[in-house]
Amino acid sequence: MKYKSSDNQRVQKKIMNQFFIEGKVAIVTGAGQGIGKAIALTFAQAGAELVVVDIDSASANSTAQEVHHMGREALALSADVCDTRQVDGVVRETLERFKRIDISVHNAGGGYPTKAILEMSEEEWDKSVALNLKSAFLCCRAVGKVMTKQKRGSIVNMSSMAGFGPYPLGANYAAAKAGVKNLTENLAVELGSYNVRVNALAPGPVETPTIAEYYKEHPDMKEQRLRAIPLRRIASPEDIANVALFLASDASAYVSGQTILINGALPTFVTPELIAELGRRFE
Repeated sequence: MKYKSSDNQRVQKKIMNQFFIEGKVAIVTGAGQGIGKAIALTFAQAGAELVVVDIDSASANSTAQEVHHMGREALALSADVCDTRQVDGVVRETLERFKRIDISVHNAGGGYPTKAILEMSEEEWDKSVALNLKSAFLCCRAVGKVMTKQKRGSIVNMSSMAGFGPYPLGANYAAAKAGVKNLTENLAVELGSYNVRVNALAPGPVETPTIAEYYKEHPDMKEQRLRAIPLRRIASPEDIANVALFLASDASAYVSGQTILINGALPTFVTPELIAELGRRFE
């Protein structure tokens, strides 16, 4: 069967439209910089109205201004996503402004200075678990209550490649990110009958502006990392944002409960150099 040019154009348009989120309302936490900012701007390019959340109000406002310049609505909110009342406040203000929540990306998180487990304080453990796992739980619970009433929604959590295996000198971060993966799987089952999808991203190394500055000062570390990555490049924040858009859009309408690795086929964080360093720590 031979397709006409007009038929091809219709098919192409149908495919592309699946990735558009025109008019959808999307919350993105940790959106003041790095991966979160890239996700917010990518969503705006795809047609979404944004709620830009960051603990730093100046950073949130800066990202929101960029969204405005794209011709999209944006609400900038400063919030600590480890605090129940502040998370609930974000949801409340979003509903007051936009009346609904279609997409929620829980990107806020991060690591702490690397330490071996035997050297780690209880406070350091608790901080990492709160920032990376508790925050995801609080955000999922708050937006999940809205989405189940709407009978639609897409939640995207932020796990990490570190949650898939050993991450020496960062066990608190790795354990929390593994918890995010499991939280995602459980929530996908609990919310599936309400037409709410829940997925997660699991990035490997990402060259955010902060990491790029570090690599300028330590080019040998970047070369070591590049040698370990089969694709021979480090992910950009936009690489992660593109997968977030897929999970937020109708293109992934039958995808739920999944944590997608975005790591250029990097097999492990455990290197010979790291093993040697661990051996020296307890001599």
